[in-house]
Amino acid sequence: MMMASVMLTGISLTANAQLLSSSTTHAAAEEAGQQGSGSDWVRGPEASLPLWELGVSGFALSRTAYPGSDTYVSRALIVPHFLYRGEHLRVERGGTGYRAVKTPRFEFDIGFSGTLGSSSDKVLARRGMETIGHMVEFGPRLNWNLNEPNETERWRLELPLRAVFDVSDGFRRRGFTFEPELSHSHRFDSGWRYSSGISAVWGNKSFADVFYTVRPDQALADRPAYQAQSGLLTWRLSSTISKQFDRDWRFLAGLRIETVEGAANQASPLVRKKTAPSLVLGLTYTFKQSQRRSDE
Repeated sequence: MMMASVMLTGISLTANAQLLSSSTTHAAAEEAGQQGSGSDWVRGPEASLPLWELGVSGFALSRTAYPGSDTYVSRALIVPHFLYRGEHLRVERGGTGYRAVKTPRFEFDIGFSGTLGSSSDKVLARRGMETIGHMVEFGPRLNWNLNEPNETERWRLELPLRAVFDVSDGFRRRGFTFEPELSHSHRFDSGWRYSSGISAVWGNKSFADVFYTVRPDQALADRPAYQAQSGLLTWRLSSTISKQFDRDWRFLAGLRIETVEGAANQASPLVRKKTAPSLVLGLTYTFKQSQRRSDE
């Protein structure tokens, strides 16, 4: 998603938030975010994982209100989470959806994710304008594992195409996004996992309008009218570390740098800071899981 946010674990609320999303890994963010992928590859071979898990997750994050904003929004969240690893229906740290195809090199799924909005009365550049609402994305995604599958290292290219809907406005459609991401993940013998990724967010005109258009009736002395354009919206560089301490506890931390340098709407008066970091910390506790394994 465009907004730096946290994709909450599984069906928690959904923000790699995209910091941990996409994001600072898809597990948090991200919101977040982002996203390298936050899938359960981090925990070992799929055959060793339970079919479902139930637990609780806590996150603390600091992010800009939108790419190009100079206003930071900080949040602390405690939410339940549910993971399910069916052959086709998947509710995972990387997102929720229907996995239609899975081979050692390729996966194709149709799923959804979401991000938290930000109130315009807290963003000086957007004073008097509409609030950026909570949004849900839905659409297909192709995952391509670029190296031979193994338990310690993965290079992956993700190609998600999503329609975006505003939950705060009766699920009104806000446009479409495409966010190709190249990620690298490595798991160490100590149980720590590191991932990094680079992605570019592209959006159509109606989606860019949400963040960058200023109508003539909204213009001020320091905020002239501006019509947003389709095209490249932002670049993202993310890094995440995480550790599964035992069967129940998992820690993660993520950093994402987002920039609108060279983007289609960097001239918008709503762009006040072209490059900015976002941070997230998370802790997950699993208190119940199935005896049945995901490969059974």
